[in-house]
Amino acid sequence: MGWARRYARWLVPGLGVKRWLIPILIGTTLIGVGLGVLVLDIYRSAPDTWWLPLLSAASLRSLDRPLRALVFGLIGAGLILWGMWGFNRSLLAPYRKKGHQVVEDLAAHHRLGRGPRIVVIGGGHGLSTLLRGLKAYTHNITAVVTVADDGGSSGELRRKMGILPPGDIRNCLAALSNDEALLAQLFQYRFADDKHGLSGHSFGNLFITALTDLTGSFEQAIAESGRVLSVRGQVLPATLYDVRLTADMSLPHTTTEVRIEGESRIPTFAGRVRRLWLEPPNPPAYPGVIQAILAAELIVVGPGSLYTSILPNLLVPDIAAAIRVSRAMKIYICNVATQAGETDRYTCGDHVHVLEDHIGGGMFDLVVVNDSYLDTLPEGMQWVVADDDLAADHSVYRANLVDKEFPWRHDALKLAQVLMDLYEERTGPLVE
Repeated sequence: MGWARRYARWLVPGLGVKRWLIPILIGTTLIGVGLGVLVLDIYRSAPDTWWLPLLSAASLRSLDRPLRALVFGLIGAGLILWGMWGFNRSLLAPYRKKGHQVVEDLAAHHRLGRGPRIVVIGGGHGLSTLLRGLKAYTHNITAVVTVADDGGSSGELRRKMGILPPGDIRNCLAALSNDEALLAQLFQYRFADDKHGLSGHSFGNLFITALTDLTGSFEQAIAESGRVLSVRGQVLPATLYDVRLTADMSLPHTTTEVRIEGESRIPTFAGRVRRLWLEPPNPPAYPGVIQAILAAELIVVGPGSLYTSILPNLLVPDIAAAIRVSRAMKIYICNVATQAGETDRYTCGDHVHVLEDHIGGGMFDLVVVNDSYLDTLPEGMQWVVADDDLAADHSVYRANLVDKEFPWRHDALKLAQVLMDLYEERTGPLVE
């Protein structure tokens, strides 16, 4: 009876299948009624011929009418289901993945399509890690990514081609891809040799650059790249302005301050960031970002580099204002470990206070921080601990969020599970 259970799964609620079975059955029944009326008319009015006894036998006249109706109904239902199965199998043949059951993919599609609307703000590896975990719970994800990057492949393309830096956007597109196998690996592929001047460039960066030239706009290139990678959700730049990150930094053991320009230079300077801003100041946010924030049910800031990934997004005034007025649940995720040259010896409280110094207090409903310190970190890194002073003024949630393979990073599945649990505590269980 395994086959029966397998096909019965098509009738479970939420797949959107039964609603179309009803008109099919009604239409088939009406056709049957029409044919029955025609056959009955022929049977009653036709002269006595040799084929009438055959027609009488085929109509099962020797059986009671309820039994005849049951027999013909079962035969008809079987033929309909068999025909629909064959029709759909042929129709879906180009889209079926090896090892995937269509009914399971359909159920997951409908379940994730009804998931919460989540906006995630940040950049770098932290943001892409979080997206890999969240996409198991919802398709309604918007990743808001900084465009202040000026180092590496992104920075070179920015200078030479005059486009916004595609690196963090590429990482997020790959993370949200419905199939992170070959295509996503290709998107992340980085050229190693310098025979053709491509050393250090990733294929995805070049792909987005080429699409920008073809489509005429950076945002359209991102959308088309998402379609190529079968992305569920969307990745949006914080702003379309060509912004540069600028910081006033204090020299060690002195009161002297130095002004540093460029996102890539800030972590390499031996000093502490005192103030951070964007040049030109007050760039307008990308309109789609504001729409997503105002429609969100959950807004997550972080994880990611405090000064070079998270703050560049929040320093866009429209984004900070939209988060403030949004009725969504707002969570800040603190980094697991410090970042050399940027947040040396920072506690979780230091991270939060830096954010509040730049964008004001009262932004977040909850601060999520790791509380597992058993693994060994690379030299130069320290654990970011949740200090007691922070807990006195803010709602803090502690959990084991460490990736066992890379303990200085969050585990995508652990982090996503914690966020969904916290969201459900506020809103109730997710609808299956």
